[in-house]
Amino acid sequence: MLGIVVVGGGFGYLLAAENIRTDLPDIQQSYTTHIYDIKGNEIAVVHAEEDREPATIDKVPNHLKNAFLAVEDARFYQHIGIDVRGIMRALWENIRHQSVMEGGSTITQQLARNYYLTQEQSYHRKIQEMFLALKIEHRHTKDEILELYLNQIYFGRGAYGVQAASKAYFGKNVEDLDLNECAMLAGIPKSPNYYSPMDNMEAAQERKAVVLNQMAKYGYISASTAQKTAAEEVHLAKPVPKEGKANYFVDYVIQTMIDKYGADGLYKGGLKIYTTLDMDAQQAAEEAMKNLPEMKDANGLKQPQGALVAIDPHTGYIKAMVGGRGTDMFNRAALAERQPGSAFKPFVFAAALESGYTPSTVVDDSPLNIYGWSPQNYNRGFSGSVPLQYACEQSLNVATVRVAQDVGIDKAINLAREMGISTIVMEGDKNDVNLSTALGGMTKGVTPLELTSAYCTFANKGRYVKHTAIAKVLDRNGNVLEAYPVPDKTKQVLKEKTADYLNTMLRGVVARGTGTAANINDTVAGKTGTTSDYHDAWFVGYVPDLVVGVWIGCDDNQQMGTMTGGTLPAHIWTIFMKKIIEGNNKV
Repeated sequence: MLGIVVVGGGFGYLLAAENIRTDLPDIQQSYTTHIYDIKGNEIAVVHAEEDREPATIDKVPNHLKNAFLAVEDARFYQHIGIDVRGIMRALWENIRHQSVMEGGSTITQQLARNYYLTQEQSYHRKIQEMFLALKIEHRHTKDEILELYLNQIYFGRGAYGVQAASKAYFGKNVEDLDLNECAMLAGIPKSPNYYSPMDNMEAAQERKAVVLNQMAKYGYISASTAQKTAAEEVHLAKPVPKEGKANYFVDYVIQTMIDKYGADGLYKGGLKIYTTLDMDAQQAAEEAMKNLPEMKDANGLKQPQGALVAIDPHTGYIKAMVGGRGTDMFNRAALAERQPGSAFKPFVFAAALESGYTPSTVVDDSPLNIYGWSPQNYNRGFSGSVPLQYACEQSLNVATVRVAQDVGIDKAINLAREMGISTIVMEGDKNDVNLSTALGGMTKGVTPLELTSAYCTFANKGRYVKHTAIAKVLDRNGNVLEAYPVPDKTKQVLKEKTADYLNTMLRGVVARGTGTAANINDTVAGKTGTTSDYHDAWFVGYVPDLVVGVWIGCDDNQQMGTMTGGTLPAHIWTIFMKKIIEGNNKV
């Protein structure tokens, strides 16, 4: 009763204020969005597809309709466009979190928002959405509303509506989808960037299981069917690589903008997006990555795959990005979570230097046993008492573990997180708060983008600057929506003295240690990374004004012979950096 009074009072107040439209406004016109490089040259045009294939409600499989009802609006056929119980639950969450959260929207409200309103999150917009939902329910039947909804919802990859999404993901018409495919499709709209099976199959499968469980909860399928279907694989249509410039980078920009402005904001908003991309650097990166060998095939793609990211450490500007061989749509630079191996060690050394170590501090590289775990060095030998500098240069595993034991692995982990590594698992049965993390043995791994961005802190005198692909965004009227770099996105994570010491140590890696293949001049610092099973090989290196990370690995985690980070990754890094220097770019 109290809830009804509160909601009713809110309606009355807003109506009295005469600032809510209760008619159905015209559907907003679509405007083309343009994407530019750092010099203002256009590199991509983005717009809504006008040739959508709407699916009539009788063509939509019952499994797909039921899947959407189960996860989006279980009481759709009972309510009048708004669900008071859902509203009160959302209102409580808003009060509890002291912010305006979306929650409580029915399918009709979502239809009203997506067709007629902006993605603004405010109480004013929420009330307007409710009034429009009531109008829609008055004018249309429930099946008409559901049909409209299913034909306008965004599924990622530029696909609006269930028919376009069915073609994009499964290569078939919507009426031909089975339960497995229906459940996965219904799970995507919650977060199209994250739950797209072409980008993140693991997350998509987890979301599919949630959808199936909800369907079982509401009686659309049995619990045993939900369990069986959750375990089934989904066979996707082979994606068609996009044509154009810097496709992986452009796709990353598109996904970033959708996260901020919604799909309609990007595809229909007429934005002018000025990116950080340097096309000269991008071309050099793409040329360098052509040196990947052809060892085997996996899932119809040549292996190994690779990624290269180049970032200005002072601004966080991403200057170049390559996310694979260019024959698929999966951006490994931003999305592939891979084991970093010894490329994680600089965070341990940074923690030690913050705790009072210096490059000349003597550390112990002798046999070690920790509850049955005996870490080994790459050469299976030991070096005895050595300076920390030498342990870094030669990437000594045992000495690094002893250092982590002494200063605390939690300190190294916390520094990595402060430098932007978001994939570290801090709790649960399997987590990263253990000494194997010192050697890069992680639960999930890291992405090439985040690891490269973290190394920028070393090159930037200990100050972390969050990476960005966006320099400036204008709306269609020329108003600035955002601009970078933003001062409050920076933070002094390491003492300048720590960064100086670490730079000295990492220059030694290139001058005398495992990274000599990248020794193009005496300013180069970096670290190699190789997993013990040769599944991943890394080289992240930098000069004062540019940090470049290179990763090589197979999508299916097959072994790559005996490739180490100091061989092909360092070689590709060198090819790229020499091209940059020859082009008289600032490095």
